[in-house]
Amino acid sequence: MDNKVEKKMMSIVAKDGSVDEVEVILAFEFKDNKKEYVIYTKNEKDANGNVTVYVSNVDRSSGEPRLRGVDDENEWNRIKDVLRELSKAE
Repeated sequence: MDNKVEKKMMSIVAKDGSVDEVEVILAFEFKDNKKEYVIYTKNEKDANGNVTVYVSNVDRSSGEPRLRGVDDENEWNRIKDVLRELSKAE
């Protein structure tokens, strides 16, 4: 029996047209404000050997999903709480 967990991959198209294949760690929505977020990685490691993760707001207003940065401090604090819970689960 194969216990391998299948990775969820996503393509991100940059403004310059380049495409990055990234691994989705978690996608979630805050029910109170109906905002969607995705946590993903390019499996890059920092100087300490930790994998770098990225967080983006998913904007579906144009039909095609677009990733936006998170610039609201309250939103960012809530996302950090999700990240802390995620790190405890591993």
